[in-house]
Amino acid sequence: MFAKMLIKLRKQKNLSQYQLADKLGFSRGQISNYEQGQREPDFETLKVIADFFNVSTDYLLTGKEKNKEDNLYFFDLEGLAEEEIEDIKEH
Repeated sequence: MFAKMLIKLRKQKNLSQYQLADKLGFSRGQISNYEQGQREPDFETLKVIADFFNVSTDYLLTGKEKNKEDNLYFFDLEGLAEEEIEDIKEH
């Protein structure tokens, strides 16, 4: 999926592989390998690409933005009665 997303985003910006590589400080071969699915970027490279295109790493990897409803929310339990804490744990 990453390869398809990279191609799509690059073409949306009307950039050649050479131009994208130059803007990111990569080689054209590196971009080509990513687009052909021959190589996968490491985490830092993935972040650089996501930042350049102003998208999330989730989008680069899946083609979808993660829904905020999918996130788990954590909060401070300090000051709650033991019964209230147990109630929260059950849910």
